[in-house]
Amino acid sequence: MILTRFYDEQLAQASFLIGCSQSGEALIIDPNRRIEQYIAAAEEEGLRLAGVAETHIHADFVSGARELAARTGAMLYLSDEGGPDWRYGYATAARATLLKEGSVINVGRVRLSVMHTPGHTPEHLTYLLTDTAGADGPIGVITGDFVFAGDVGRPDLLERAVGVANASESSARVLFRSLQRFRELPEHLQVWPGHGAGSACGKGMSSMPQSTVGYELRYNWAFGIADEDEFVRQVLIGQPEPPRYFGEMKRINREGPPLLGGARVPSRLPEQRLKPLLDAGARVVDLRTAVAFAAGHVPGTINIPFNRSFTTWAGSILPFDREFYLIADERGSAVIEQAAQDLAMIGLERIGGAFGAEVLEVWTGQEGPLQTAPQLSVPELAARLGGAVTVLDVRSRAEWDSGHLAAAEHIPLGDLPEQLARFPRDRPLVVHCQGGGRSAIAVSLLQASGHQAVANLTSGFGGWSAAGLPVAGNGSGPDA
Repeated sequence: MILTRFYDEQLAQASFLIGCSQSGEALIIDPNRRIEQYIAAAEEEGLRLAGVAETHIHADFVSGARELAARTGAMLYLSDEGGPDWRYGYATAARATLLKEGSVINVGRVRLSVMHTPGHTPEHLTYLLTDTAGADGPIGVITGDFVFAGDVGRPDLLERAVGVANASESSARVLFRSLQRFRELPEHLQVWPGHGAGSACGKGMSSMPQSTVGYELRYNWAFGIADEDEFVRQVLIGQPEPPRYFGEMKRINREGPPLLGGARVPSRLPEQRLKPLLDAGARVVDLRTAVAFAAGHVPGTINIPFNRSFTTWAGSILPFDREFYLIADERGSAVIEQAAQDLAMIGLERIGGAFGAEVLEVWTGQEGPLQTAPQLSVPELAARLGGAVTVLDVRSRAEWDSGHLAAAEHIPLGDLPEQLARFPRDRPLVVHCQGGGRSAIAVSLLQASGHQAVANLTSGFGGWSAAGLPVAGNGSGPDA
């Protein structure tokens, strides 16, 4: 048996190649849209891609399963569990083989036995891997978003991301029962989860790429709780707000992702196109760092720095139903191409074009000065409290609940685009998060919508707490 793990750092997402050297066949589980990596890996091993499978309908990225199967002619394997509301709408058109509890996929001498493990989602499948060339029992289990290293898949996404009313508790109870089946697996089995630390599909998973059943039974918090009611309470406490694009991902992946037919590179636009686009209300994203954007940017543009959190905030802020545009940083076309690929991973494909970083200099010469984003220190904010200033906290609900400024208003960053009109444009506004990153994005959104008297608290709530200044709530909040 050949097993290769692929890991996308931005999505904190794992996919797997399962191959048989004797038959020369391979199967990919949970591919993302970077399908060339799987094709290249199979070719390097001398394998033919015979199958593509999924553990469930993903919420955090657009699946590459349909694209990879169409590109290679591989058989597509999809879940037929979970009831009619959670079946793949494109399965018949894609001639997919549907899987249920007890189904088996054979990849040469490698056998994948299917377990139905609902809870994170109703249709979720887990695969037990057996190398029949040398064993009559499984060597490991690919758990998708069911069991992670140190955590379990969150059961609240159907309610909080998709809008299924009152689904969180019932899903948590289903998850508890699925975990009892996991307890019955042999402790020596390897566990290969679908995500690592940084994914929003759990609240406390480890960065370990794999584990064992025995290790998880001993040290994963979820298996230390024998009472179902207590498990339900614990698994639902402290779950972060799901990124706003999760609901859109569920829809796309259930109905069927469009076939891209290869990487798409945004066209380079002349600098003179920028002003008419902004005048028409187009969303234009500056990819530079928050520091560079604050020092000077084209009025009306917003800032989503191209870093590890880029797709999280792009998916929450950018439109899926109309075109948007990008401005490069000093890396030029290379960063535009990479950003476009990352955006395609979460279904944001409608990039109308891109501008080079030199558009800032052209703007200065033809349209006037760049806009700056004022920065405020903790002592400066402390001195202004009590006056005509509004403080806006854009952290998560869990962070807010653990401690916040008594005078602050709370809107998580992902919710801000829909509430920009809530604040008078002429009233001084200071925005903060935990360390200054999310609030810098928020300031750019507010400025682009016409708020002029807005500033970013550079060291955020972490700096406020470190200074020993008073907070409301239960404490000083988690670290950024």
